[in-house]
Amino acid sequence: MPSTYQFAFWNVENLFDVEGSPRRSEKLERAIGQDLRGWTQARLDRKVGQLASILQKMNGGQGPDILGVCEIENEHVVRLLAQALAPLGRNYDAVHADTNDQRGIDVAFIYDKNRFTAGERFSHFVMRRTATRDLLQVNFTTSAGRQFVLVGNHWPSRSGGEAESAVYRAVAGETLAYFHQRILEVLGNDTPVMAMGDFNDEPHDTSLVDYALSLRSRTKVVNARTAQFFNLMWPLMGQGLGSFYFDNFPNMLDQFLANRRLLAQSSPLRVVEDSARIESFPEMTTPGDYPRPIPFGGMGKPVNQNGFSDHFPISVAVREAD
Repeated sequence: MPSTYQFAFWNVENLFDVEGSPRRSEKLERAIGQDLRGWTQARLDRKVGQLASILQKMNGGQGPDILGVCEIENEHVVRLLAQALAPLGRNYDAVHADTNDQRGIDVAFIYDKNRFTAGERFSHFVMRRTATRDLLQVNFTTSAGRQFVLVGNHWPSRSGGEAESAVYRAVAGETLAYFHQRILEVLGNDTPVMAMGDFNDEPHDTSLVDYALSLRSRTKVVNARTAQFFNLMWPLMGQGLGSFYFDNFPNMLDQFLANRRLLAQSSPLRVVEDSARIESFPEMTTPGDYPRPIPFGGMGKPVNQNGFSDHFPISVAVREAD
């Protein structure tokens, strides 16, 4: 029987270590220590518990097979989140890489070791005047021995203005496109590659279309001779949905990008068509006309201990042949 996996991604909003943590550098403590006042172990535990309660509902109550996360401070908090998923009875492990981001936030993956092996990992540096998150590439192998590559992204934010900051996301998009091409050169043109993350731009924006080479046409990507992606979130955009809300407008900032090897019907490892979705469970969603995610807050913002994150998680199904 073919195996079906759920790949997921979630910007978990300010998943920081406790105030005064010995795992935080002096430089970072000076930069963000004031914002972490009152971020106690009890508050961190509550935040982790809230996130875990949603993750345990995903994939029919089995939890994601692979979860990309961003806006996490360090490996310690990623492992706390993985440990909080213990009731699922899965063998979760984590892959994390420290970056020089000025707020100390990174990208990581949590994955089921019974289904996948994490091999080489690379932290691809994104050039910017001030430090920002790297792109995290991990070369995974399924238990059946098939290799695929995931690239976790958290592109520079829109702070300071969408137009003013657009150049930084263009640089991140160009970086992703470059390493997509390099992956195919090193591992072979038939290597399945998926990029996932909070891109801080929408599928139609220049950073994704012109720089990351992420298109709306599945056919063009399947037939392309160069390294291109198909953006799996376009069907949801047509429904007026978003993973993040700003001023009550839905924004599709969180996305999956799949290369041609994950799209063709004949591929042994392929995305299930139209399976991408926003995971907006009722308890994490505001009622009324604007169904926004309920944030937990922190980092200088008011804390709502019944909140979760200011982003919804997203998921997609990937099927492996016998």
